[in-house]
Amino acid sequence: MSVDAVPAPKVSASYRYMVVWLLAVVYTLNFLDRQIVSILAEPIRKDLQLDDTQLGMLSGIVFAIFYTGFGIPVGWLADRARRVWIISGACALWSLFTALCGTATNFVQLALYRMGVGIGEAGGSPPSYSLISDYFKPEERGTALAIYSLGVPAGSMFGSALGGWIAAEHGWRTAFYVMGVPGIILALVVLLFVKEPKRGGLDKIADGKDAHDAAPPLWTAIGGFFSNRTLVLTAFAAGLSAFVGYAALTWNPPFLMRVKGMSLTEVAAYYSLVLGITGMIGTFAAGWIADKLGAKDRRWFAWIPALAFFITIPFWFGIVYAPTWQIALICIAVPALLNNCYLAPALAVVQNAVPPNRRTISGAVLLFVLNLIGLGAGPVYVGRISDMAKAEHGDNSLSIAFLALVPVIVITILAHLASAWSIARDKRLAAAVG
Repeated sequence: MSVDAVPAPKVSASYRYMVVWLLAVVYTLNFLDRQIVSILAEPIRKDLQLDDTQLGMLSGIVFAIFYTGFGIPVGWLADRARRVWIISGACALWSLFTALCGTATNFVQLALYRMGVGIGEAGGSPPSYSLISDYFKPEERGTALAIYSLGVPAGSMFGSALGGWIAAEHGWRTAFYVMGVPGIILALVVLLFVKEPKRGGLDKIADGKDAHDAAPPLWTAIGGFFSNRTLVLTAFAAGLSAFVGYAALTWNPPFLMRVKGMSLTEVAAYYSLVLGITGMIGTFAAGWIADKLGAKDRRWFAWIPALAFFITIPFWFGIVYAPTWQIALICIAVPALLNNCYLAPALAVVQNAVPPNRRTISGAVLLFVLNLIGLGAGPVYVGRISDMAKAEHGDNSLSIAFLALVPVIVITILAHLASAWSIARDKRLAAAVG
């Protein structure tokens, strides 16, 4: 098997990092607009008279079905069109629908606007993954994608802090208005300052294949993803990880307010800080460590999240049984630190395991599986169990729902171990990262 290097894009290191940090800011707004419903859940519930299942649907399946459904065709388009244009247009679209959420007067209207947010956000990450992979070498992609993935904890932090503060001072509708406007401005910045790089310019191509072959038909690319054992196991493990992560992100604020007695202002001040700092450290560290250890043994791309989720198990019991919100918040810090440790390694595995002409669609399929399982089911799972337990346990029903996440975490660990077994046997990954 021969491995040939393809000429790299002619850009400076400082420009490459400027691009990835700018895309991370876009992703921050992406995640902020996606998760803002969680911090606004209690005032929305009281104003629109919603139950926990409906709240879970707004953060979960109502958003996820359109986010995942549009992600694959957008990924297919991005393998053929200018990715920068797609990212910019998507950012403007989801920001507009976020602002419109503030006009909703009932569940149906809010659900329709959340669908619009999902359609827009479908055009954010898959093209960004592909763009970043064309700016960074395979051995650098874990770190670069970790920088991009900082948008998850950063968006959660700013959404909780700013959204909570604005809602406390001016109402939840104003919070939606304020959060929607910056994305429209940022969309223009991306269009003006980010260059479209040559596809596959930094790749080692095995078996004499051309990095610049035309992208295959949509169903061929999707079939190729699901016929690859490593990609399927990685996506399934990532989906279960996201199930736990999105359930926590959605329900931590209502849990702290209902069960532990925190005010909305306290959640905005303290929870957002814990969520942001721990999440950013964990997300970046996982990608950086995966690059370092993965160069020696590729299985670390899956071992890292398996170990991370194992460590979180006792802290879920601590969250539920903590006598005060302060102790509960300390316990929340550990899952917040470790829940996103799967993301950058999973992205690196997928981006390195497929040819450059399939990267965007493969990233979109990963997000389809990840979000259908995680975002689609995680928040609704907790909300439904909480509603079922409410007759007997009252507001403490969320504690029962949180404990129901522990068996899911155990299954998640096993899924990552299965992924590690397959990663060790993947020949393309061996060619890409050694």
